[in-house]
Amino acid sequence: MREPPLTPYRGRLAPSPTGYLHLGHARTFWVAWRRARAAGGSLVFRNEDLDYQRCKPEFVSAMYEDLCWLGLDWDEGPDLTPQSGKSGHPGGPEGGGPFAPYSQSQRRSFYLEAWRKLRDSGLIYPCTCSRKDLERALSAPHEEPLHGAPSHCGAQAPSPAKETFAQPGAATVQSAPDDELPYPGTCRNKLITAKDYDSPVGVSWRFKVPDGETITFDDGYFGPQEFIAGRDFADFLLWRRDDISAYQLAVVVDDAAMQITEVVRGVDLLKSTARQRLLIRALGYSVPNYFHCPLLRDEKNLRLAKRHDALSLKKLREQGVKAEQLIKRFAEEMESL
Repeated sequence: MREPPLTPYRGRLAPSPTGYLHLGHARTFWVAWRRARAAGGSLVFRNEDLDYQRCKPEFVSAMYEDLCWLGLDWDEGPDLTPQSGKSGHPGGPEGGGPFAPYSQSQRRSFYLEAWRKLRDSGLIYPCTCSRKDLERALSAPHEEPLHGAPSHCGAQAPSPAKETFAQPGAATVQSAPDDELPYPGTCRNKLITAKDYDSPVGVSWRFKVPDGETITFDDGYFGPQEFIAGRDFADFLLWRRDDISAYQLAVVVDDAAMQITEVVRGVDLLKSTARQRLLIRALGYSVPNYFHCPLLRDEKNLRLAKRHDALSLKKLREQGVKAEQLIKRFAEEMESL
């Protein structure tokens, strides 16, 4: 395994309580924990509970239980108090540590401040397109690419089947799926109206990507990465219509505020790193290092998801699986890192 950067190292565990954690989550969080401890640094637990429709209290309790059962601990988080200093134990309303609160549902003011800065910089615009609108646009015949069109930069639309990433010592393999639909730029002409809004309420908001710009970064596992804005990804959501910060904005703001120096997460978020690098630059933040872990897959070669109840840590614990067995497996799988 490659060594993490020299101290002061600050890593994070950032689960979303929308279901029970599965083996893939466990391995990624174990890698994050191991790298933080190997560096002699700090590890932050952040509860990414923005999705109020899917996040449930029982999932919050379960993620603490699962990760503590696995043997992981952390130095800051919503479950800690300055007095307790123990992971997985009830904390105060904001949690213990210098950058509380550690639950995203309590950090709206941070996201609003970033939204205002982006609005004033002329980098975001209001969008009234629904997901159904995007699906219809993607399925309709069209002569020009859906984003990065000639009117913007002349780039061609991406072909998902051809998206690849480099893996050390191996041929390129197909990229992990990306859950954000390509955006055809329908509302880009509303960029000039952004400053008329005092708040983001009422519409979605998108970040206008610099079409044709190449975003490069060096990943701690997958090596050099390159994405072209307007071709590999389009204008992306940063504030949702239901008045909640989107993932891309929230994670960038929180990683900066909590002084995270290395982001460890799954390779399904590799393309999100390119998006987030644009936000980081726009907001004037320091850029963390990145370490993306390969995804675990089931017997049908499908990526694990929270619907895989049989492979959830909760179910495995109930079946008598020992944490030591999983850690041994993880170490064997990741020994080539």
